[in-house]
Amino acid sequence: MAAGDAGAKAPAADQTLQILSLLAGARGPLPASMIASRLDLPRSTVYQLLATMQEHGFVMHLADERRYGLGMAAVELSFASTTQAPLAGLGARRRARLVEGLRLGGHLSVPHGREVLYVIEQRAAGARPLITDVHVRLPMPLTASGRAILAAMPRAQVRALFPGQYAFERRHGDARDITRYSELRRVLDDTVTRGYAVEHDSISDGLSSVAVPVLDHRDWPVAAIAITYDDDSLSPDEVATVVAGLRRTADTLSTTIHGRARAQG
Repeated sequence: MAAGDAGAKAPAADQTLQILSLLAGARGPLPASMIASRLDLPRSTVYQLLATMQEHGFVMHLADERRYGLGMAAVELSFASTTQAPLAGLGARRRARLVEGLRLGGHLSVPHGREVLYVIEQRAAGARPLITDVHVRLPMPLTASGRAILAAMPRAQVRALFPGQYAFERRHGDARDITRYSELRRVLDDTVTRGYAVEHDSISDGLSSVAVPVLDHRDWPVAAIAITYDDDSLSPDEVATVVAGLRRTADTLSTTIHGRARAQG
C-alpha cells in the first residue's frame, strides 16, 4: 500500500505523525499556529490532535509561551531503539582504553523521564563497584550524565521537565540535593560554560564523575557518556585527558548512530 493511500485511510494517524515529525525536527517548541501553517492543516484539527497527544504524554504544552514540544513519551520512544541497539559495541575499544588506562569506571546512559537510565557499564580491573549498574535509574539533576544531557537541551524543555519542587527528588536530605529549578539552572549554566558536566559526592560518597552528551543530527542529547573516579584521585590535567577521551567517544557514537560528528566548540 502506498504511503498516500495509508494516509487517506487513516488521516488522523497520518496527521499525528506529521506533527510529531515536525516537532522532532524543530530546534525548540512551536506554537500551534505555526504547526498548522507548516503542515497545511486546519488549526482546529491541530489543537485536537495536540490535546490528545498531550494527554498521552507525547506532547508537552508550555502554557506560558503558548508553544508545544515533544513530551517524554515521544522522547522515551526514540530512546528505546538506543537501549535495544547493540550500543555496547560502539566505541567499546576506546572506552576500554580510557577506563583501563586510569583504572576508572565508565558508563553510558539515556534519558528516561526525569531520570537517566544506565545501559552500559565498563569498569577497569580492580575498580570499585559503582551504583550506576546497567538498568539502574537515577535523578538527572544529581548525576553528571543527567546534567550533561539537560545542559544540551533547550531551556524551555528543561523548565517543562522541572516545573516545580515536586519534580525534584530529595535523595540525601542535605545540600547535595537540588530542590529548585533556579539551583538546577545554575548548575546547567556552569556546565555549559565549562564544556562538560561534573558531580562530586552527589550519588555516592567519595566518588566524582565527569560526563559529556551524545548528540543526534539535530544536536539533541540522546545519551551521555561518563567516567567515575575516586574524589581527588585525578589531577586537573588527568581530568582534562578524561574529558577529551569522553568527547572522542561521544563523537564516535554520534557518527555511528546518526551519521554525524558532534559539533566541536
